[in-house]
Amino acid sequence: MFRTSAGIPALRIALLCAAALTCLAADREKPAPWPTFRGNAAQTGVAACPLPDRLKLLWTCEAGAPIESTAAIEDGVAYLGTMKGDLLAINLATGKLKWRYKAQGAIEAAPGIQDGKLFFGAGQGVFYAVSAATGEKLWTFEASGQIVSSANFTGGNVLFGSYDHFLYCLSQETGKVIWKFQSDAELHASPCIADGAVVIGGCDAQLRVIDAAGGAQRGILGLSFNVASSPAFDGKRIFVSAYDNHMFCADPSGVLGPGEMHPLRKVWDVKVAEDMHFRASPALSGDRVIFAGQDGVVRCMTTAEGRELWTFRARDEIDSSPVIAGDRVFFGSNDGTLYALKVADGAKMWSFEAGAEIAASPAIGEERLVIGTRDGAVYCFGPAGGAG
Repeated sequence: MFRTSAGIPALRIALLCAAALTCLAADREKPAPWPTFRGNAAQTGVAACPLPDRLKLLWTCEAGAPIESTAAIEDGVAYLGTMKGDLLAINLATGKLKWRYKAQGAIEAAPGIQDGKLFFGAGQGVFYAVSAATGEKLWTFEASGQIVSSANFTGGNVLFGSYDHFLYCLSQETGKVIWKFQSDAELHASPCIADGAVVIGGCDAQLRVIDAAGGAQRGILGLSFNVASSPAFDGKRIFVSAYDNHMFCADPSGVLGPGEMHPLRKVWDVKVAEDMHFRASPALSGDRVIFAGQDGVVRCMTTAEGRELWTFRARDEIDSSPVIAGDRVFFGSNDGTLYALKVADGAKMWSFEAGAEIAASPAIGEERLVIGTRDGAVYCFGPAGGAG
């Protein structure tokens, strides 16, 4: 047997090196999760993992109640809530139920996952932390109003809004209140993290920037109407729609650093001609921002000036927030269809007829797309050669 100068068998060294390289490659190739409502803390609605060109329905799971909650995906499990108050953990490979946790009230919010813990709120104002592995309750926190806002994370803390008018920042470990900020009306939207600040819109028609460390307001911008959609941050600017027919872009550069509070600068405000509403949150792709409305129209605008590039009309309202994966944007509609459009020009590339209204937004993680419908079905799509 060949030996090195130190007397260690060369074959053993080769095997150890090969094993180490295999482990490193496996770690590098670990598919990206979908840990929050919009996929990341900035709420861009962009998948960090690819989807195959040809999608196949891999499995369907019956939840037993309508679904409006967007899924979270991590470590081979999809997590989502039902309008009956069940949080479900579903095996991503098989579609089999792993565990079920019963909450108080409907779960419309998307669960957020961080460090093996799931965080979510429910209709009776209770916010939960449970073990992602077992569904065991870790702690609960009681707000004074309904929670539809999905969880987001920064600095070891979890943030969400409530219909009691407060934006809460809790310790992920204990559920203790780190700070809370009182707005002038209900908070339906989910908070966005932008360079150490928290951005949120409310039913007081205000877009606010809050310091993530201490909860002090850093900036504010008055909008045209109440806000149901969650803001998105592209690293420079904030994009949000109001619950009327306006789409906005704001520049937060004067309020993200230390110093006195300043107004947010409105970069553009585009009004849709017809009377309609925006509930879905925008998605960002390079120099494009994609909005979807209850008039059934998807609109792709330039981020710089809000110039319309293309539109696509579904057959019914769109409450499902669009999600971008590569060169495609995915969303559901109340016409019962899951759509995929080409980001470049809005051409329809693929669709799936679910047969029931889709209010939930797609979750794209670990090379799978998971979405639920209002008839209680959960669908998982993946590679054409995947398990089914």
